[in-house]
Amino acid sequence: MGATYTAVMSEVAEAPVRRPLRSRGKPWAWALARRLTAWRVSPNLISTMSMVFAAAAGLSLALAPRVAGPFRAAGLYLAAAAGMQLRLLANLMDGMVAVEGGLGSKTGELWNDLPDRFADGLVFAGAAYGLPGLPFGVALGWTAAAAAIITAYVRVLGAAAGGGQHFVGPMAKPHRMAAMTAASLLAAGLATVDRTWPQRLLAATLTLILAGCAVTMARRLKRIATELRKRV
Repeated sequence: MGATYTAVMSEVAEAPVRRPLRSRGKPWAWALARRLTAWRVSPNLISTMSMVFAAAAGLSLALAPRVAGPFRAAGLYLAAAAGMQLRLLANLMDGMVAVEGGLGSKTGELWNDLPDRFADGLVFAGAAYGLPGLPFGVALGWTAAAAAIITAYVRVLGAAAGGGQHFVGPMAKPHRMAAMTAASLLAAGLATVDRTWPQRLLAATLTLILAGCAVTMARRLKRIATELRKRV
């Protein structure tokens, strides 16, 4: 099974309709995907778990500034970072188990994309309510959630219109989660010094993500429009 699995993966890893990920070619990713495939874990279940991890991350961000004690807050920021990375791991595994593992279903495309949109919303909604010390915090977090979802919508719209799938950044999904993960890790350290600094850091990160999403949407729309103009 291992040889067949590797051969199939080498053929489809660079498929244009899939997000290009370096992690997809890592030995640990192959090993984990093979194990999940051997256990017959449904890709749709893995996609569902990505929402669970995102919800845990969002809840941790929302609770961190409200708990008693700086070390409890730091622990929640660390939990948020872990939840976001587990969400990305689930996003990687659902595709690998479906495609390379051959366990995909006829509704796989729905499960591959829709849970991601909920996951985006859950992370950024949690961040919105994790800024109680800032008067604009809730609005900033929800705006970031909307920007993340619309950025993904532009990609899906391009594919539906025949303009191809475009995963360019600078704030594609992996970049958004990387920024939020880094901010959460830094916030864990800052929480032990001053409880307001993590909120300022997360607000700055959300602002950066908003700006990046705007640039990402513009770049994707430009590429989609170029592809559509080439059509006869």
